[in-house]
Amino acid sequence: MLSLTFISLVLRLSFLFCSPTDPKCFLRIKDKENQDGDKELDCFFSIYAVSGHMKNEHFSGNLDKQLTTKNIHLILSLYFAIDEINRDPHVLPNISLLVKVECKLLADWSKISLSSKRGDYFPNYHCRNQRRYLVVLTGPMWLPSAMLGPLLYISRIPELYYGPFHPLLSNHEHFPYLYQMDIKDTSVSIAMLSLVIYFSWNWLGLIISDDDLGLQFAFELRKEVQKHDICLAFVTIITYDIKLFIKRASTYYNQIMMSSAKAVIIYGDKDSPLQVILRLWQFVDIRRIWVTTSQWDMITSNGKFLFNSFHGTLSFSHHYSEIAGFKKFIQTVHPSNYSNSISLAKLWWIYFKCSLLSSNCKKLKKCSEDMLLDWLSRNQFEMSMSDTSYKLYNAVYAVAHSLHELLLQQVDTLSKNAGKGLEIYSLQVLSFLRNVQFVNPVGDIVNMNKKANLDRYYDIFYTGNFLQLCGLKVKIGKFTQYVPHLQQLLVSDEMIAWATDIRQIPPSICSTPCSPGFRKSLQDGKAICCFDCIPCSENEISNMSGMDYCLKCPDDQYANIEATHCLSKTVTFLSYEDPLGMVLACLALCFSALTAVIFGVFMRNQDTPIVKANNRNLSYCLLMSLISCFLCSLLFIGQPQMTTCIMQQTIFAIVFTVAVSTVLAKTITVVLAFKVTVPGKRMRWLLISGASKLIIPVCTMIQLILCGIWLGTSPPFVDIDVHIEFGQILIVCNKGSVMAFYLVLGYLGFLALASFTIAFLARSLPDTFNEAKFLTFSSMVFCSVWVTFLPVYHSTKGKAAVAVEVFCILSSSAGLLLCIFAPKCYVILLKPEINSLRKIRNTHSKV
Repeated sequence: MLSLTFISLVLRLSFLFCSPTDPKCFLRIKDKENQDGDKELDCFFSIYAVSGHMKNEHFSGNLDKQLTTKNIHLILSLYFAIDEINRDPHVLPNISLLVKVECKLLADWSKISLSSKRGDYFPNYHCRNQRRYLVVLTGPMWLPSAMLGPLLYISRIPELYYGPFHPLLSNHEHFPYLYQMDIKDTSVSIAMLSLVIYFSWNWLGLIISDDDLGLQFAFELRKEVQKHDICLAFVTIITYDIKLFIKRASTYYNQIMMSSAKAVIIYGDKDSPLQVILRLWQFVDIRRIWVTTSQWDMITSNGKFLFNSFHGTLSFSHHYSEIAGFKKFIQTVHPSNYSNSISLAKLWWIYFKCSLLSSNCKKLKKCSEDMLLDWLSRNQFEMSMSDTSYKLYNAVYAVAHSLHELLLQQVDTLSKNAGKGLEIYSLQVLSFLRNVQFVNPVGDIVNMNKKANLDRYYDIFYTGNFLQLCGLKVKIGKFTQYVPHLQQLLVSDEMIAWATDIRQIPPSICSTPCSPGFRKSLQDGKAICCFDCIPCSENEISNMSGMDYCLKCPDDQYANIEATHCLSKTVTFLSYEDPLGMVLACLALCFSALTAVIFGVFMRNQDTPIVKANNRNLSYCLLMSLISCFLCSLLFIGQPQMTTCIMQQTIFAIVFTVAVSTVLAKTITVVLAFKVTVPGKRMRWLLISGASKLIIPVCTMIQLILCGIWLGTSPPFVDIDVHIEFGQILIVCNKGSVMAFYLVLGYLGFLALASFTIAFLARSLPDTFNEAKFLTFSSMVFCSVWVTFLPVYHSTKGKAAVAVEVFCILSSSAGLLLCIFAPKCYVILLKPEINSLRKIRNTHSKV
């Protein structure tokens, strides 16, 4: 920041007593050391016009007052504008604008208060040869301007306020002749918030002054932050009440020190107690990122920045174009350039300790032009116009253009008064000042009537300490409101990286953003910016950081382990390529082949007693039904189709009904064979007539009826289940009516239980080849398998449930096969001597 220039100089200014070497030239009263630092004090500039070409008398009335660097910068900006106008042949030709400079009038308010001496400053009359002021430029503080307003109203002199906009000064009833160069700033809150969003901050502190400016800004900022889920960690309102301010000073300090917010927004009246609290905090190591406006861009009296922060300050300034020639103007200010050089000679004598000729107080000794350049460089004086200086620059041009328009309408009057001096009344200028519109030398449009319709541009500056004693002010971006949203804020990452390490500091957030795979969970009783991160639920993802909720994956997709992406599910079913399906298919084929071998053995030995003893035809029927039972399990393996789904349950029900009813028929046959002992009995007729063989078709017919009802009401169908197995789309055969399925299964269980009961009762009947015991065991195995099936089937899902059903089919069929036919095959193949009529007769004769 170049405004550091005058800071060290002004601090060292102390008015000396009359110097013995320069007694004839200047006599100064020793002034106190400057305590204002780089503050902009009130400066009033009274503009008047004279005919011909004249130069201004710089600093004619302020040499015995300490001026801050920013005040001197304002004065130089003012004289630069006047010099430009006086040299311009197209604006006010042959007329010169002159100015009277008066600063720090607020400190001398006792002199200009409503007293008998009020007329010494702004009389409501003028004497001959007395200056007639056209306009008074007031600022940059609003309070002195407001206090001066009634005096200017009495004098009927227009007042142009070049400081920051203040709503109080817009009251035309109280200030009828006062106009503000600045307009109401309604977009600065949006501009600041856009920068906050750019840096991904959501946890902010806000410090404002307790007045209309601060409260209105807080209201607008709250509306904006709510739209973007940004929270205010604290809002500190600095009161104007001195007693209350002193009482709350520690509270203000604790609010900012105890808060975890790293970024703090400052806004309010610069002349409020807010400045006092910031100056007190300047000596405390408060490491925050300050976001504020250009009016707070100042240096304190100890040579440091007001916001003495390790992270620096981000300030918003109204955009204005660079004014060519201003830097050269500052570098060439020298007494020899002005007609009334005694004022500048005195200035050089004060600031640069130059010597004066005792014979001529306008001549300087040991004071070259290089001394100014060296002093500007050493003190880093700001070489470009500030926001306030630019408004002052435009205010001077507004006066010039208003006067120019007035003179164009009074050409005849001026020609008549030639040689009598320029007679212009301030109220005449006022009528033109209200509606003047012009383009200033840098190409910016200035409209005194429709200023509110102009677009607002902001330049964003970073200000911080560079090395140890140097200040750095760098433009890092700009903001324009009335453009598409994504183009409003333009920030140069290169300039940020070059000027500061702001990207590396901890972000100003209450809680760290949730990483992908997690979602926010608000903390009870805290702002929405304070939250915990919890993992996404099953089959939900969050693919970005800081998501409020997780997204559920579509039915045909599933969430990966990290819950960051949805992956396509694989279609799965119990296939032959699956190891489990392959094993079950092999078992089905092996048992089918084994059953076929047993059937062949029985066919080969069909005339042997052991085959004939237990109804050979029923054994053949049972073997054939068991082969079908083993093979029907293959319908459950492979991709389900509508046909296979129907065939699975119906064929399974029918072939198992045939098998179990055959076992029941064999059991009843054994019982009848041992109960028929007396010829002529009805049981003998049942045995001889083969009535037991009717059991198979009757039982099978009942099962067919049940299956018909099942298929007619709610048949099985192909079902796609996307939830039963993670990451897979399972294709299964839905049984349709579950009640019908369990009814069919229950009917099979009833037949098996009946067979088990009858066989159990006939297990001890004497006979050489009594198979009642084997039938008992086979029925018991069958019932045990299917009773166990029910809970296991309900506890498994997906392919496992299908595999359980196939396994039960194979195991129950294998139980019937092995329990009934394994002993017989053992006798037929390994004990052929037992399987003969002679052996049977010998056994019976011994008995």
